[in-house]
Amino acid sequence: MRILFVGDVMGNVGQTAVTTYLPKLKRRYKPQVTIVNGENATRGRGINQEVYKDILTAGADVITMGNHTWDNNEIFDFINGAKKLIRPLNFPPATTPGVGYTIVKVNTVKLAVINLQGNVFMGQNLADPFTTVQPLVEQLREETPNIFIDFHAETTSEKEAMAWYLDGQVSAVVGTHTHVQTSDERVLPNGTAFLSDVGFTGPYNGILGMTRENVIQRFLEQMPTRFNVQEDSPAVLSGCVIDVDGQSGRTKKIARILINPDHPYFDD
Repeated sequence: MRILFVGDVMGNVGQTAVTTYLPKLKRRYKPQVTIVNGENATRGRGINQEVYKDILTAGADVITMGNHTWDNNEIFDFINGAKKLIRPLNFPPATTPGVGYTIVKVNTVKLAVINLQGNVFMGQNLADPFTTVQPLVEQLREETPNIFIDFHAETTSEKEAMAWYLDGQVSAVVGTHTHVQTSDERVLPNGTAFLSDVGFTGPYNGILGMTRENVIQRFLEQMPTRFNVQEDSPAVLSGCVIDVDGQSGRTKKIARILINPDHPYFDD
């Protein structure tokens, strides 16, 4: 089984990058499952139904979210019926709409996809991601050994700890949220792929996708400043490809994908 994962889609530039490059990447890598993080997809804050459908049309099988899940109120109108959209598992289960995981069936093989959010420096006091995810992993492994986790978290230590904690129990733990792709991809000793952060998909010339002037102003003046997506910018698309043994759930290989003006995409 081959999994293609694309990091945090941000604003119109990110949406255009997905519709431009995702079909090409799917033709090149031929993944069985394509996952896209869409928590910043609509104007940099959350996702609405139109953009959700557009990302699916571009080729996503599952869309994951993160700490900006609820920033666009339109999500409340459709999330319970959006079977391919998952939000972080460790939101309060009794009061939070949507689901934290889904299962994709590829012929006779199944892949479970879990969305999880970290707690360190995230500004939200969610349930402990470690103790929340462990019983679900045990439950899912009765159905499939193939489990992918999008761990939406700030610190590399929390992400790395999660990967080691679940090494051998899941196929991959890949981080999102920081918008900066790391170069620490590896397969841990018991077969779990790990990458601290897959990076983001959006404005290449912004600061983490936001307008440069506003971010710099915040640093200079230390006063509240409204951040907007940098729309007048070429795009970056960040992702990774993971090859999993569908019978054992162990990952054989993980490789990063980076497309931007300094790393242009060339068709084969």
